Amino acid sequence: MIWAFNLALFAQAKTPPAGPNNPPADGGGPDVLGLVLIIAAGVAALVFLIVLFVFFSFVRLWIQSLLTGANISIWSMFGMKLRQVPYAMIVNQKIALVQAGVPINTEDLEAHFLAGGRVLQTVKAVIAAHKAGLDLSWKTAAAIDLAGRDVLDAVRTSVNPKVIDCPDPAKGKKYLDAVCKNGIQLLATARVTVRTKLERLVGGATEETIIARVGEGIVKAIGSAHDHREVLANPGMISQTVLHSGLDAQTAFEIVSIDIANLEPGENIGAKLAADQAQTDLKVAQAEAEKRRAAAVALEQEMQAAIQENRAKVVLAEAEVPLAIASAFKEGRIGVMDYYNMKNIQADTNMRQGIAGQTGPTDGTGR
Repeated sequence: MIWAFNLALFAQAKTPPAGPNNPPADGGGPDVLGLVLIIAAGVAALVFLIVLFVFFSFVRLWIQSLLTGANISIWSMFGMKLRQVPYAMIVNQKIALVQAGVPINTEDLEAHFLAGGRVLQTVKAVIAAHKAGLDLSWKTAAAIDLAGRDVLDAVRTSVNPKVIDCPDPAKGKKYLDAVCKNGIQLLATARVTVRTKLERLVGGATEETIIARVGEGIVKAIGSAHDHREVLANPGMISQTVLHSGLDAQTAFEIVSIDIANLEPGENIGAKLAADQAQTDLKVAQAEAEKRRAAAVALEQEMQAAIQENRAKVVLAEAEVPLAIASAFKEGRIGVMDYYNMKNIQADTNMRQGIAGQTGPTDGTGR
């Protein structure tokens, strides 16, 4: 910038002043050459300031990367800035990877950031896996992170297995309930120790699948027991049965152990079901009895109607007796003595019925 101003002053010094012996070339106008030199000096000064700003902005990181073996040039940092990539973060993470002994290209870090990945977390996961002796490449870690999984937590779980509760208390269920063959309900809770399998993390099932499978296995193991006292005396039979069932297949975890944390008896489900069944059978029997009673009542009403009908027929038949007797008198088939003998027999019969406690005429006349 100083030499640009010196150049402008030198140009003005070389230009003679206008006078009687030296008139201006353009008739008294401004010095064009001096103006051009001043503009050029200004542009040069602006360029120099920009270069100076860029140099002092990147020189510290460049020197740091050069001393640590990261070897990221100033122009690479400038290109990151133009692409709106946080170059300071990329340089620091590249230095951390190089110091940890993990070979990686700067372009891979930049590409992961531009793809929406979490560079800081992914770098920490790769370094932690490398220090722990786990086989986790940058490509695999980036894929896990872009899939939405917490790659750093996965590496920590691979090194230090974690414990998950079954059932999950966050779902609002405190116990797994199952019923033995003798009808006694058992309430159980389990703690499952799992280790993350990094090679199965992409595409593998999550913790919810492990909890569901372990819960199903515990219910099945309790349900296959003949007596609840056997299970209470040896809870380990449940965990051993469930542990050897291959429940971690197609999941992102390896089941290390299954421990029964709590096991206690619940209700007598068998007796309750038997009582409910007895109540149901009683209601069915009562309904059948009521059905038969209603049928008997209907039959009784039908029989009473039939009796009344038959009585009506008897009355009609008895009404024809006097007519038959009169006809017999006219035709001479019976005499007066025969009639009186019949009346004596009827009177005798009525007397005997009265002695026996029966009432009602028996002469067939209704009187």
